[in-house]
Amino acid sequence: MLTTIAVVLAALIGAGCVLMGAYILWTPRAAAGFGIPDTPTEDRAFRAWLSVKAVRDLVSGVLIIIVLVAATPQVLGAVLLAATAIPVGDALIVLRSNGPRSAVYGVHGATAAVMLATSVLLLR
Repeated sequence: MLTTIAVVLAALIGAGCVLMGAYILWTPRAAAGFGIPDTPTEDRAFRAWLSVKAVRDLVSGVLIIIVLVAATPQVLGAVLLAATAIPVGDALIVLRSNGPRSAVYGVHGATAAVMLATSVLLLR
């Protein structure tokens, strides 16, 4: 039962990454929710960096979905555990940029916590 819940959570995490990446590619202003203050979404050079982030998110989601379909729950758990470094790194970036604590803990920290809990359930 817990493994099934963890697999569903992993699928939602993968789908969420895909949707978030696609959304930022199509609507760069959405990146303001990342938490970096004064995000210059109209700046052409910054939009190029946003595209890099968007592609990273999109591909991360696709990789999670591929592992979910093609591998064991333990392999999926290991991949999710490694991928937990992404929202942790994002939280540190927002923190270092003097971004809102709500984004540090409520967005990136919560994502890392869900990913960590999901990976633990899959690895047990």
